[in-house]
Amino acid sequence: MKISYPWDTPPENGQVIEVADGILWLRLPLPMALDHVNIYALDDGDGWTLIDTGMKWGKVPAMWQAVLDGPLAGKPVTRVMSTHHHPDHIGFNGWFVEKFGAQLFSTRTSYLMGRMLTLDEQPAYNETQLTFYRRAGMRGDLFETRSKERPFNFADMVHPIPLGFSRLREGDVVNMGGRDWDVHIGHGHAPSHATFWCKDEPLALSGDQIIPSISSNIGVYPTEPDANPLDDWLNSCARFADMGTEQQLVLPGHKTPFRGLPLRMHQLIENHHGALDRLRDALKTPKTAGEVLEPVFKRTIKDGEYGLALVEALAHCNYLWLKGDVTRSLHDDGAYRWQIT
Repeated sequence: MKISYPWDTPPENGQVIEVADGILWLRLPLPMALDHVNIYALDDGDGWTLIDTGMKWGKVPAMWQAVLDGPLAGKPVTRVMSTHHHPDHIGFNGWFVEKFGAQLFSTRTSYLMGRMLTLDEQPAYNETQLTFYRRAGMRGDLFETRSKERPFNFADMVHPIPLGFSRLREGDVVNMGGRDWDVHIGHGHAPSHATFWCKDEPLALSGDQIIPSISSNIGVYPTEPDANPLDDWLNSCARFADMGTEQQLVLPGHKTPFRGLPLRMHQLIENHHGALDRLRDALKTPKTAGEVLEPVFKRTIKDGEYGLALVEALAHCNYLWLKGDVTRSLHDDGAYRWQIT
């Protein structure tokens, strides 16, 4: 059992590679360390179905126009299938609905989260958010900076989400690219994340639920500070592991298409169990989530990745706390500290 990558070189930003009959893979850039997102266009004969749409920033609108005038020319984009609500995946959903009359498909939770966050534009962090980061034990200098800056707003990077959508449910079957696909919903990285598993060929469209070579961020956020997304993630990984075969070509939301899904699911599960074991050892003495970044990730966390690392460390602390393996207490500095029981 191994993981293999049929394409050594991904398409240049805005270019396409045909990865299966009638399925085009294109990439669009992102303004972050993970500098790209994968988009897939499936040929329906009389139109195109898109799997996700990228983030609205910089030259991406012009890139989309070039793709529409080039590889996708001659047929309209008729449907957008949204895997999950994160801004690097839904940035142009509304644009395709508004400009081309495309039909938007999404899970209900994903649609509502995306629409809510796009409408909730904030000029500054509010006290609830600051309390959350204080309780997580955010490093003092970064907390001070954050308290004075404008938060990341979905509205800056996402075209307005349309009022209506068509719902994707667990067990649905959708026809795309001349094939029938089973819809299976995962959780952990994002609530109600849609994945698509082809009935006719060994193909899967996995979004960010299954990515090669890197692990999807599993984070706790101010909207649900006591959430347990890591438990959701591990349960989803176990379920998808039973569905996977070595022959499946997996088309992920980032990095490159690959084969070897059973091994990858094992790696994703073991990655977090290893982190939990290191965290248990670190919590023999009381620590904040901000003080366990190195045990969880096995490396020093740089400032540019600190925010995502902190919310993932918090997810691991919450997992152990909700299992009853650790206690949580609020200290005079306003931070929670966890300790093994």
